[in-house]
Amino acid sequence: MPVATGEQRAEKDLFSPTDTFAPRHLGPSPQAVREMCKVIGVKDLDEMILQTIPAVVRSKEALKLSDGKLGEAGSLALLKSILSKNIVATNFIGMGYHGTHVPQCIQRNLLENPGWYTAYTPYQAEISQGRMESLVNFQTLVCELTGMEVANSSLLDEATAAAEAMAMISRTVNSKAKNQFFVSKGVHPQTIEVMETRARYFGMELIIGDHETTDFAALPKLCGGLVQYPDTKGVLKDYTAVGDALHKNGAHLVVAADPLALVAARPPSEFGADVVVGSMQRFGVPMWFGGPSAAYLATSKKQVRRMPGRIIGESIDRLGNPAYRLTLQTREQHIRLDKATSNVCTAQVLLANMAGMYAVYNRADGLQAIAKRVHAMAQLFAKDVAKAGFPILVAEDFFDTVCFTVKDAAALVETLQGQRLNLRLVDATTASASFDETHLESDVRALVAAVVAAGGSGTPAAGPAAVDGKMPDAFARTGPFLQQKIFNSIFSETEMMRYMMRLQLKDLALDKSMISLGSCTMKLNSVASLAPCSWPEVGNMHPFAPSSQTQGYREMLESLEQQLNECTGFHATSLQPTSGASGEYAGLLVIRKYLEAKGEGHRNVCIIPRSAHGTNPASAAMCDMQIKWIDDSKGMDLAEFKALCEEHKDTLAALMVTYPSTRAFFEDGIQEICQIVHDCGGQVYMDGANMNAQLGLTSPGMIGADVCHLNLHKTFSIPHGGGGPGLGPICVREHLAPHLPNHSVVSPSSGGDLSAVSAAPWGQAGIACIPWMFNTMLGSKGVTDSAVYAILNANYMKARLEPHFNIVATNSFNRCSHEFIIDCSNLKRKSGVVEEDIAKRLQDYGFHAPTMSWPVPHSLMVEPTESEDKAELDRFCDAMISIREEIRKIEDGTWPMDDNPLKNAPHTQGEVVSNEWTHPYTREEAAFPTKWILERGKFWPSVARVDNSLGDRKLVLRLAE
Repeated sequence: MPVATGEQRAEKDLFSPTDTFAPRHLGPSPQAVREMCKVIGVKDLDEMILQTIPAVVRSKEALKLSDGKLGEAGSLALLKSILSKNIVATNFIGMGYHGTHVPQCIQRNLLENPGWYTAYTPYQAEISQGRMESLVNFQTLVCELTGMEVANSSLLDEATAAAEAMAMISRTVNSKAKNQFFVSKGVHPQTIEVMETRARYFGMELIIGDHETTDFAALPKLCGGLVQYPDTKGVLKDYTAVGDALHKNGAHLVVAADPLALVAARPPSEFGADVVVGSMQRFGVPMWFGGPSAAYLATSKKQVRRMPGRIIGESIDRLGNPAYRLTLQTREQHIRLDKATSNVCTAQVLLANMAGMYAVYNRADGLQAIAKRVHAMAQLFAKDVAKAGFPILVAEDFFDTVCFTVKDAAALVETLQGQRLNLRLVDATTASASFDETHLESDVRALVAAVVAAGGSGTPAAGPAAVDGKMPDAFARTGPFLQQKIFNSIFSETEMMRYMMRLQLKDLALDKSMISLGSCTMKLNSVASLAPCSWPEVGNMHPFAPSSQTQGYREMLESLEQQLNECTGFHATSLQPTSGASGEYAGLLVIRKYLEAKGEGHRNVCIIPRSAHGTNPASAAMCDMQIKWIDDSKGMDLAEFKALCEEHKDTLAALMVTYPSTRAFFEDGIQEICQIVHDCGGQVYMDGANMNAQLGLTSPGMIGADVCHLNLHKTFSIPHGGGGPGLGPICVREHLAPHLPNHSVVSPSSGGDLSAVSAAPWGQAGIACIPWMFNTMLGSKGVTDSAVYAILNANYMKARLEPHFNIVATNSFNRCSHEFIIDCSNLKRKSGVVEEDIAKRLQDYGFHAPTMSWPVPHSLMVEPTESEDKAELDRFCDAMISIREEIRKIEDGTWPMDDNPLKNAPHTQGEVVSNEWTHPYTREEAAFPTKWILERGKFWPSVARVDNSLGDRKLVLRLAE
């Protein structure tokens, strides 16, 4: 083959795409990189990496990803060609997933708006008031639909919400004697499977049966029971007798309920439900091949301190004005640690906001019209198919799903799939059709005709059936609900747009400034990577559609699995876990299954460093592991660690380790640590929270780990969405691959012998295109450069701030990883200033605070990511240095310790422009402490500092009527 000449190569480069992604993803320019290296004290990036990552674990080969030269348009075109292999059929499958109309004003102004999707979890309440107001709408909506007193601000999916309800009830009963839980066979099969997975290691015996024939009085060990409303065959049932029987037995009733059905049907509270769970997907959220969508959990006020997940409540700010905040934050896993019975540390905030806005947009009367129309379609189908000679399961006690009898249901379902009409196969002689708001009357007629033509018997109905859309009297909702003004006042799209904008302006997101939260990796979420989420072949796909219609999705998902295998140095990946904590749980279960397969199921000891994320011990506890702690405050002491492993070598199951360490540097002895665990018969689980520092430079496989989870909403650029969605896939070595999660309804190609950990086979597949685009657009070099530039930015900021603050936990070269820790404890002694004061004062400068008080007490953990340019890094450093000078004014007595800009921060616009000003510092010092704030544009926190203790003492968790 002839070698290309220089001119030929130049000509080839001339026609290469110019919209390459890497320069747009990486913040610092080449000139800035040189300047930053000089400040750090290294000659170039190579020297910096040599001083940061131990030589023994540095990769010597480039990642085998794309070359990154396709550009944004080319990568989108490639993905389009793959996903176009999907067949978007008309779905009547149901089973908790339904077609829905996403209002275009919500799609454009919320789902596709960086002011909403790039925000972080509302830990800093003063700059999160907009999304928290929206989440209170969501909580109120759920309470109104279910008839319950309180609801959380969302969970991951319906199946895991049901499992969380079981765990919550177990805590409520608090009796080792009550270790049984009943699940009706009328519950969706994916929920039953996830419940079985959770129950096994939770110490709960699951009893699956017919709630109508079960003698609950003969089951004194029951702590609760779960039923579905309407059930998985679409039948509405009154569960009053079940609730009474459970209550007499000291047990609790959990109801999994469809929220659109609850618009028209009696709420579960009326037949004695203690907990209600479900999915809000059909409230204006696409199916997305299984997710993401917001699940919910609602219960009584007396259970509020046992509820899993997050709850938004009302308090007041420093000036006495009402303000929202995360309520009961001490319930988080970093407080409970190994005592936690839930590892839920996130929510589906973006999707909960969509669902809440869907109710605001449609209003109460609009929701009732939608529910009535959907029910009318089900009525029409039921009457017409019955007239045609196909018996139906129930005459009228259904909402949107109709089961009917046919000679050969499998043949019927397969024939209709060929016509792009998807029914559910229930059993050999039963199929079902479920209707939603996207269906038209013509769809019902076409489906009836297709059933008649392919069913082997039956005749076309003579004349149209008369329907009224009214629920059967025994199940019709009669009382008033959704009387709150917000669900009855917006009639025009103009006002809807303005309402969403008013809320957006109260929040600080990445569209305004950097968010330097350590361990949270708030990087660029590129529009090119997000765009496919709005494609119909991505959003309109049912997770249980036949494989013949989902080839494009499967190809993309399996391609992403291979990309993640390459980045981790592992053999196989499961995309099923829906969050980082879900990935931790799944990864530990894989280890348990592997050990059981070896005949070593007795191994249950899990060693966890003290600096670990709080979800680590919570996940281990959920897997029935015995937790042993080891101090790593000054790095892991190998002798102490080896002694601990030797002590438990007969029962050691796993080490959970984060790399680089949560203390922000790469441990030198990580390979030896992993080998010690292996020598003692255990497996190594690597928490992937800090994977952004590893990409292409080292890998979990290189350090010696066996399994890891990846936060795709961190490292691989899925936006945080104000606190969710996310993906937490697990990657494993070859010996663990046979034990990856499977699914009873649709088996993913990666599936092993572990039962499902999430409701959908590929978890939240609808956002998997984002990391696929990230890897494809960046390519091998760009992905690796992401880690290099993340480390560069962190070390540059550390070098700038070192003269002013106490930086802790660096390696022998004084290098940090992709983040660094500022110890603020020395400031309190002289000024009274604590880390929270600095966090609140940063809001006056237009910045979100770094992570507070973890993993080092009284600290700030700063992570700039690779996507911030030098100018933004300098602005943040200048703000921190300015704040340090303000602290000195407190130390030298210029400002009193109890009345200064830090203790009073943040300052609202109303306070600054008010007639009264009594502080010893000026209004300008309060609101415009540096010149560039005025030049860049001032961000005003909408409330002053929020009173946290009051919000926990006086719980206000929903809107008043």
